Amino acid sequence: MVRLPHEMTSDILCRLSVKDLLRFKSVSKPWCRTIDDPYFIKRHLSHSLKTSTNHSLILSHGEDNFFSVNCALFETTQRLNHPFGEQRKTLQILGSCNGLLALVDDEDRIFLWNPSTRKSQVLPFNEIGFSSPSSTYYGFGYDPISDDYKLIRMVQSHGNNNEYFHSEAKVYSLRSNCWRRIKDVCFYHKFSREFGFLANNALHWMVFKTPQSRNQELVGFDLGSEEFRFLELPECSLDKVLWFHINAVGGDICLTSTYREADNVVVDVWIMKEYGVKQSWFKLISWKEPHFLPCPTVTLPLAISKDGGEVLFFLEYKWFNRGRRIDSFVWYDLRSQEVKNVVIRDIPTSFEVSWYVDSLVPLNNNAQQ
Repeated sequence: MVRLPHEMTSDILCRLSVKDLLRFKSVSKPWCRTIDDPYFIKRHLSHSLKTSTNHSLILSHGEDNFFSVNCALFETTQRLNHPFGEQRKTLQILGSCNGLLALVDDEDRIFLWNPSTRKSQVLPFNEIGFSSPSSTYYGFGYDPISDDYKLIRMVQSHGNNNEYFHSEAKVYSLRSNCWRRIKDVCFYHKFSREFGFLANNALHWMVFKTPQSRNQELVGFDLGSEEFRFLELPECSLDKVLWFHINAVGGDICLTSTYREADNVVVDVWIMKEYGVKQSWFKLISWKEPHFLPCPTVTLPLAISKDGGEVLFFLEYKWFNRGRRIDSFVWYDLRSQEVKNVVIRDIPTSFEVSWYVDSLVPLNNNAQQ
């Protein structure tokens, strides 16, 4: 039997799915060592990200139901068995990065979970430095400088008319499996719980510069320097929109605004092509959808197709009777401006959606499982 050189074997294996790699670990000890090797794990992840392969959508429905949809097929859902057994917790995905999901329950306990390898861990408990917090903002991402996964938790408490104000920001490191406090933030939260999004190695939230401010500002937290900075939004009037959302699409910051124009409901999608540069914002889409009247959907761009010609949208019917409308996905063709429905079998009627890449990224072996 002819043996392939190790480099050739590794090159072939890095193109396979995580499911196949986990099975192939039993083929031989050399294959098992290769697949478990940290260098190979990073190489496999890098290949998946560069080629847009091994990607899935994670749908969270109800208190603790999770489903995955393979982005190469978009045919049917697969139920994911989360690692918390029959314990009934209200679990929310607070972040997704390189195959790891960060989840938080209704008691603010935080978990990390790799659905592909079925490994999980519980983050150590970390007490808040003051009582009765009024808002908690989370974010989760990867810092390539320190080769570490970090989770940030910002907590604030403020009374009426600014009679008191408390603030605390802490960062959890997966490598060290511990929390540490960082300098306090220079902005204000007005919502009870928010989850940041990851773009350009930084986490981002919409916040307020002062307690009296009515306009939200975009702030970023650099995972390497652990510094905050404000980023300017495009020249669009957010105070007149019906709804707006900001997230990451294709690695870039993306702002979606929905507003009325004559008899139409219009969805504009803006992309920041050069991080931190206001002049680099450009309008990718201006989509008129009169059939959304009188109540528009939440129209959220998720991804751009491999050839760059289509955008995948999530349509969430927040204000419709759930028995009549089902949350769904569509492809929007940038050239023809035509819309094509994505038919997925066994999809829940309503759900939250997260972008996910299958990976072998491990958790901290010394942490609580």
